[in-house]
Amino acid sequence: MAIMKIRGGDLDLVEYEFGTFVPGTTLHTLGLEKKKFALKPVTGTVTVKAPARIHLTVLDMNRFAPDHPGGGGCGFAIQCYCTAEVECTKKGLAIDYCRAPIVENFVAVFSKAVGYTGGFRIKATDHQHQHVGLGSTSTVMIAIATALNYAVGSPLTNSELRKLIGHNYVEETADGKIAFGFETGVGPAVSTHGGMAIMGDELTLVYHHPFAEGKQVYILIPPTDISSAGTQEFDLLMNKARTLDYRDRELKAYLFLMDLIPALEREDLKKCGEVIWEIEFRGSKRAEVEHHTYRIYHYMSQLREKNLEFVGMSSVGPSIAVVTDLSLSAMKKLLKPMGLTIAFSSKVNNTGLVLTHNK
Repeated sequence: MAIMKIRGGDLDLVEYEFGTFVPGTTLHTLGLEKKKFALKPVTGTVTVKAPARIHLTVLDMNRFAPDHPGGGGCGFAIQCYCTAEVECTKKGLAIDYCRAPIVENFVAVFSKAVGYTGGFRIKATDHQHQHVGLGSTSTVMIAIATALNYAVGSPLTNSELRKLIGHNYVEETADGKIAFGFETGVGPAVSTHGGMAIMGDELTLVYHHPFAEGKQVYILIPPTDISSAGTQEFDLLMNKARTLDYRDRELKAYLFLMDLIPALEREDLKKCGEVIWEIEFRGSKRAEVEHHTYRIYHYMSQLREKNLEFVGMSSVGPSIAVVTDLSLSAMKKLLKPMGLTIAFSSKVNNTGLVLTHNK
C-alpha cells in the first residue's frame, strides 16, 4: 500500500504505511486472555438487534489514527438497525454476511481474548447504508460482539467489548484483505446504551443520556460524488482536520461540558442544536463538512433558517440528520424548494441494543 503523509502543523509531519493484512493475523487482545475466563457456552441462537448511530463530531483528531483508536466525540442512536445471530458449534466458523472478512477477524480476536476454542455459526444483516455517515461497520460489529459474548457465557463487560472492537476496527480493501480504520467508540457506545453519548480519549464513555424522546429524525443525503471512504477519508482526517483541531479542541470540549450536557439534562433540543451548529464550524468537523464542498453548509444553513431545532452532518458525511417535531408531510413540503429529499425517516433510539436467546 502507499505511504500516506500526516501533517498536523509546521513541525508535525509523519508518514503512515496504510498496510493491509489477512483476517486473523493481526490481533490486539488488550491482555484480556490473562484473566483466564471460565466460559459457559449456551445452547441455541443468540440474536442481537443494535441501533445505528449519528456521529456528530470527533473531539480531537490528533488523538487517533487507523491503528490508534480514540479522539473522543459525541453522537446518538437512531431507530435503524443491524442484527446478528450467533450459535456456538463444536468447531469451525460459518459466516452468513456480505462482509465476512471483518467478522472473521473479530471472531479470531474475541476467541483468543476469552480463550474460546469452539466454533461459531454467525448470520448478520446491516442497515444497507454504507459510507454515508451512519456507522454500518461499527453497528454490525457491536451486534456481533455482544452476541458472541453472551453465547460463551458473558465473560466481557460492555466497556471491554467496545475497546476490543475499537482496537481491532477494520475495513475491507480491494484485494480481499483488511486494514485498520478510524474508531472513536461513539458508535458502539450509543448502540449499546441508546440516546446520546459523549466519549473521551481511549474509547472511554464519559456520559450518556436519553435524547429527543419522541422526536422525528430525518436523514437527508444530498447528492455528492465525493468519497467518504478509503484514502480520501484518510487524507481528510489526518491532515486538514488535525490542524483545525489543534486550534479548536479546547473550545469543543468546553461546549460539550458547559453547554451540551446541561441541555441534555433539561431535555432542551433547541439548545442542543445550537451547540452542534456551532461545532459544525469548528475544528475537524469543519474539515469534514468542507470535504463535500460548501454546498453542505448551504443546505444545513437553509434548514436552520426554517427554524428546525437540530441539524448536523454525521461523521464524514454526506448524511445530514435533522431532529424535529415536524411531521413527515410537513418536512417534505419544507424540503421541496431546496431540492432535498428524505432518504429515510426514523426516531432516536433511547433503549440501546436488544438481546434475545432462543434456546
